Amino acid sequence: MKPSEQCFALIKEFEGLRLKAYICPAGIPTIGYGRTRGVKMGDTCTPAQADAWCTEDVEPAARAVRTLVTVPLDQGQFDALCSFTYNLGTRRLAESTMLILLNKREYKKAACQLPLWGNGGGKRLPGLVRRRAAEFQLFMKGTP
Repeated sequence: MKPSEQCFALIKEFEGLRLKAYICPAGIPTIGYGRTRGVKMGDTCTPAQADAWCTEDVEPAARAVRTLVTVPLDQGQFDALCSFTYNLGTRRLAESTMLILLNKREYKKAACQLPLWGNGGGKRLPGLVRRRAAEFQLFMKGTP
């Protein structure tokens, strides 16, 4: 399974495009659509570079979802988990109660964990709350 355009649209909507490096709420230099790897303050990019980085940076998230999730997923569930992992990192997915519930085939209970991840830099962030709600909706679309 691969991230769909729906996944990329969700990531881009909530990350936003920033062509100059900035410090995100978690205190990390960030650029493009949420790229943090190798970013230094003062860095710039083009929209095309930001798109390429986004495609490149989603792959480790998708690989983590494919590896860590041991139950079948539909495309919406996969995309929601890729967005979550892109934003929070592989370790957070790997150590989450959400993953434990999901791998027990408790899809709804797993999805209900998403809204709990609305903090950044120790604060409740409205953007993350909205993102988790969107991921929840996408995850639940195909969940019976």
